Amino acid sequence: MKFIHIADVHIGATPDAEYPWAAQREQEILRSFQHITHLCNEQEIDLLLIAGDLFHRQPLIRELKEINYYFAKLRRTQVVFIAGNHDYIGARSNYLGFEWNSNVHMLIEKTMDSIYLEEINTEVYGFSYHMRDITEPRYNKVYPSCEERINILLAHGGDEKNIPIDKKELLQSGFDYIALGHIHKPEIFGEHMAYSGSLEPMDKNEIGPRGYIYGEMDKEGELCNIHLEFVPNSIRQYIKAEIKVDQGITSGELADKVRELILENGVSNLYILQLTGIRDADILFSKKDLISLGNIIDVIDQTVPDYDFDALYEENQDNIIGFFIKSIRENGQKSEISDKALYYGIEALLNIRK
Repeated sequence: MKFIHIADVHIGATPDAEYPWAAQREQEILRSFQHITHLCNEQEIDLLLIAGDLFHRQPLIRELKEINYYFAKLRRTQVVFIAGNHDYIGARSNYLGFEWNSNVHMLIEKTMDSIYLEEINTEVYGFSYHMRDITEPRYNKVYPSCEERINILLAHGGDEKNIPIDKKELLQSGFDYIALGHIHKPEIFGEHMAYSGSLEPMDKNEIGPRGYIYGEMDKEGELCNIHLEFVPNSIRQYIKAEIKVDQGITSGELADKVRELILENGVSNLYILQLTGIRDADILFSKKDLISLGNIIDVIDQTVPDYDFDALYEENQDNIIGFFIKSIRENGQKSEISDKALYYGIEALLNIRK
């Protein structure tokens, strides 16, 4: 049995809303989901698992119809999904009463439920959120009922506000696979449990690749053979890149370095630049100019100016700048930390004097 596990698609979200590419990002989330349905047909996937937060908020009827259209195009794939904390089932949720295509099975109840798919001898367990926050560990003491079947648990949570999960206990619960959602970073735990992560990264804190879990399972009696693989698949990713400067680098040369970095790592990706090292004291790097060079979310300037501390001390022996230099040199051991304290302190004092 072949399956794809996704979660936290967040259809309807607009990442980086304040940036020029925000509208593209909203469309890319939908395109990533559509691509998963294409993969299901191309690879003859038996089961598509969606572990919550298919939508970023309460879905509209037209949105459900659009997604159901793509589910209906699946030639052999059965779909099982749950609602998460973002698209939870409120009293007037459009999930209630919606008629899905025959290959789509939503575990809509707020208590543990399951669906048995006889063609692939697979039973999928799970329940949907009916409120935004659930603080009880509801996956404790959950077990499959028939060992001869392939038993899968769909679970959404993993933090204090959203169903705390004891991973060790869950791994011993007897499920052949546990498809986790809510945490956006992909992670595989042993052979039987994984967070797929989000299909597309949602903000600049979600550094690195995003995608889905591909799995193959074969079960004879109580023995289940399983293979899991995380597959990067996002249209973009956030990349945090360090650029180290020295006393000889100018603003123009730094701009060229940034352009080269973007070309090397992909012009469509989104960048957080971290500038480190010691710069010429007369050179100032413009954050605004650097951001204009591409899809740059933020510039973190941790560079320090190359001051001549001996000359500064001689010029300022009788004021706070001289006292500060003398204090650091007398009381601090020579180290990277003391050097930075000296650099940052002097920079602050010189700015005050201006």
